[in-house]
Amino acid sequence: MVFKIHLPPLSFRSSLTPPGLGRLANLSSRSRWFLPLHHSATDSPISENKHLRPLKALIIRQGLINDKDVISEFARRCFDLGAPGLALSSFYFSETRNSSLQNLIVRHLCDFGLYEDVLSVYRACSFAGCSSDNYTFPFVLKACSALCEEELGKEIHCVVMRTGYGGNVIVQTGLVDFYSKIGRVDVARSVLEGMPEPDLVSWNAMIAGCSWNGFDHMALDALSEIWVDGLRPNGCTLANIIPVCTRLGCLNVGKALHGYAIKSGFHSDESLPSALISMYANNGDIIAARRLFDLSPVENIVTWNSIIQAYLQNLQPTEAYKLFHHMLLAGHRPNRVTFVSVLSCCGSFSSLSHGEYLHLHAFVIKVGLENHAGLASTLISMYAKRGCLDSAELIFHHTTHKNLLTWNSMISGYVHNGDWDMTFTSFHQLQYSAGFAPDSVSLISVVSACGELGALLLGKSAHAFSIRKGFDSHLNLLNLLLSFYSKCHQITYSFKVFQTMNDRSSISWNTMISGCVWNGEKGKAITLLQQMQYEGVEIDSVSLISILPCYNIATDIHGLTHGMTIHGYAVKSGFISDASLCNALITMYSNCDDLNAAVMLFNTMLHRSVISWNSLITGYLRHNLHDKVVVLFRKMLFLDHQKPNHVTLLNVAPACSNLLQGKSVHAYAVRSGAIVQSPVLLSSMIFMYSRFGEMASCFTLFELGDKWNNNISLWNAMVSVLVDAGDAEKAFAVFREMMLRTGLRPDGVSILGLISCFVRVNNVDFCHPILGFVIKEGFGINDSVVISNALIDLYAKCGDVTIARKLFDELVDKDDADAVSWSTMINAYGLHGDGEAAVALLWSMVESGLSPDGTIYLSVLSACSHSGLVEPSRNVLGSMLVSGMRPTMEHYACIVDLLGRTGNLDEAYDIVKRVLLPVAGGASVTSSSMLESLLGACRQYGNLELGIKIGELLVESKGGSDNSGSYVMLYNMYAGAGRYGDADKVRAQLEETRLRKVAGFSFA
Repeated sequence: MVFKIHLPPLSFRSSLTPPGLGRLANLSSRSRWFLPLHHSATDSPISENKHLRPLKALIIRQGLINDKDVISEFARRCFDLGAPGLALSSFYFSETRNSSLQNLIVRHLCDFGLYEDVLSVYRACSFAGCSSDNYTFPFVLKACSALCEEELGKEIHCVVMRTGYGGNVIVQTGLVDFYSKIGRVDVARSVLEGMPEPDLVSWNAMIAGCSWNGFDHMALDALSEIWVDGLRPNGCTLANIIPVCTRLGCLNVGKALHGYAIKSGFHSDESLPSALISMYANNGDIIAARRLFDLSPVENIVTWNSIIQAYLQNLQPTEAYKLFHHMLLAGHRPNRVTFVSVLSCCGSFSSLSHGEYLHLHAFVIKVGLENHAGLASTLISMYAKRGCLDSAELIFHHTTHKNLLTWNSMISGYVHNGDWDMTFTSFHQLQYSAGFAPDSVSLISVVSACGELGALLLGKSAHAFSIRKGFDSHLNLLNLLLSFYSKCHQITYSFKVFQTMNDRSSISWNTMISGCVWNGEKGKAITLLQQMQYEGVEIDSVSLISILPCYNIATDIHGLTHGMTIHGYAVKSGFISDASLCNALITMYSNCDDLNAAVMLFNTMLHRSVISWNSLITGYLRHNLHDKVVVLFRKMLFLDHQKPNHVTLLNVAPACSNLLQGKSVHAYAVRSGAIVQSPVLLSSMIFMYSRFGEMASCFTLFELGDKWNNNISLWNAMVSVLVDAGDAEKAFAVFREMMLRTGLRPDGVSILGLISCFVRVNNVDFCHPILGFVIKEGFGINDSVVISNALIDLYAKCGDVTIARKLFDELVDKDDADAVSWSTMINAYGLHGDGEAAVALLWSMVESGLSPDGTIYLSVLSACSHSGLVEPSRNVLGSMLVSGMRPTMEHYACIVDLLGRTGNLDEAYDIVKRVLLPVAGGASVTSSSMLESLLGACRQYGNLELGIKIGELLVESKGGSDNSGSYVMLYNMYAGAGRYGDADKVRAQLEETRLRKVAGFSFA
């Protein structure tokens, strides 16, 4: 929905401010439009002000500038007409100094919020010997509290005591207000207790100060004492205490006070409706907040700001923007608080056009707030979030009075847009060019950049800087440090930071759980969740989403059961309506091989997002259900009318079963613009065309892609498809072109592609140059375990198992070897027929604490089979059974082949009977090859009786029914045993099935 903003006409006053008068000198004429004016609607302030300067000149010329009555009346009239600068200049020009004039000036300056000038007038009068009274001190103390001038306030307190006004209730109330506002609640309390009979105004000052500085429980205690003293709270009391109830979550107390306000007739107090609206909105009851706004008799800019902020707080930026539009139509003029709220919501209001952003910005300029540091910061954030970094920089550079908030907004904008160089440059300029001391917000942006870059050293420096500056107790910064160390794979440091935290929020726990999952420490993640529950920390939907990736059937046989437990807890706790949690549960069920549960959960979701569809599509793709992927993609488009994103297309492209489907997906990606938004999608299309042998299309996409602009994924894809196509020469040519013509630095995927090229070449002479290149490019042998594993495999397949073992030993010595490293080295020994070394390495792996998987056991058994190691293979199979792992048909095939070739035919047949006979009617290809292997062994060792049994079993099985070799071998067995009748039956059966022996052929 698009809204047009109708700007109300503005009439600005001309500047009446003489230079050099403190804060007034910085006020433009447009800013002065916001100053309160005390004249009737029929007055013409602009025309009146035109006569004030000539009147001042006339007073000076007539020598009346020092007349106390004249100067007092002139100053009063200037303030009434909104010209405080002219009143102040007249005061300084006059030599008249008395208490009456001083009180007049400081009172009106306080009304205008010109607190610096209040203190300036007070100092001038004190220097001239003018005495202050009980009317002067409260206004001066108010200025001290507004400017946090603690020392000056203490001096005035001494003056008050020395001049005998320490017992005056009005002055004492001013002191209570001053000390409580600057955070010295203990001193304020002492002053209050020293008052013989504190009135309600004094208590209100105390409550306001406690509320202002976050001493919420003290504020509630003060409210209780008001009732004990027999006083009754008024509208001001309630306006100060209700925000306390909001922060403490005491909704029932807040509602009770709301009822008291209605009963006592305070509901029409100007400041009360906004506090009540904020209270209900903070507790998520936006309906009550809106009803309160609609029925409130008070309708001012503060109330409008409160309801706009209420909708923003409840994540409804559209409604907030609508209210802003209605506020303008109602004739209310927005102030800086309004603009900060509205501009903040623009970042999440995606339907606003760029022109409407400019319209809002123009509105800010028109009302004269473009130089306000807070608004400038909000504008910078708004443009940066929309990706308009140039506009954000333009506002930043044209802001005349930059403060720390402005710098932080610009640095945060650079982080949001991924401009890491400018992030660090701006952080440096913040300190050394602008002279500001970074705060915790500045460091949050820097640590975020370090986390995204994986810059461990820089991040540690930022951490040390935060400790030195005393920010190490800032919760948001500490949470970000937890995330930073986990992203840099330094989960140990994350735990160290976590253990030093005095206050841990649920965000802290969730960050640690996510970090453990990210670093593969799933056991620690589960332990953290249990500890979180034990310590009474609230487990929210984010906690459940973070822990769900731990449950995977591939790594935990009980993963499905545990995942279902989390699902049950989500239902019980009311989190199941969270779409993100449902998406995570769908993924969990898919990873645990329970697609039916995933589909059932998907079908029960009321609001499915694109991510929901992507989760289920990914599950189907993971289980190779390509037809269902395509069907679900069609439903997503035509039934749910969802717009697929690049993630959807990345999952659909590998599922295309024919070239026509692939071209259709490619066409949709081009038409929707997704292929431009995601460079990875173009690489996926290259892989898709390569599956159908369309190498010409692969090269066309490669040439059309943005391969010169730091898009290394495109080059990696092209190298990979050429390697898969068996064209290692072209693959190496593409890699060389990337290095020489683009200047791109290869990443880990590039190095793996290069190694794959030379695995195809299978020449050991190329291995050493590849190893040298890997080290030269900064990929240390132990820096990337994946690359090291690939190098071990390269050397092994090229025939140099000795160097492969050296590379492996380096990984083991540095405790960097993973399960794949062990598997690769064991497989290398298997390739070279060194069964003894493979078995020894398996036992070393078990001793190191790693658990071999089925693939590793298969490699060892295969090596034993090729080396004729019967007894070690029995031990390996026994170890497999003891560990709780069920051997597959491939494992038994290796054992049967080994026993058959070593003459242990009876033992091999016992395994066949135990494993195959219960399912002989549906024997697989693997079981058929096992029987054929044993049949060949029986023939070799002359065991015709056993061979006949195996042959009959093989012919009866499904796997042997389409293999003429099985019939021929059984025929020969019968003939060798003299059972010619049975041999003729086999021959007749062979002719009936019309199977023919495959003729041999030669490439010569």
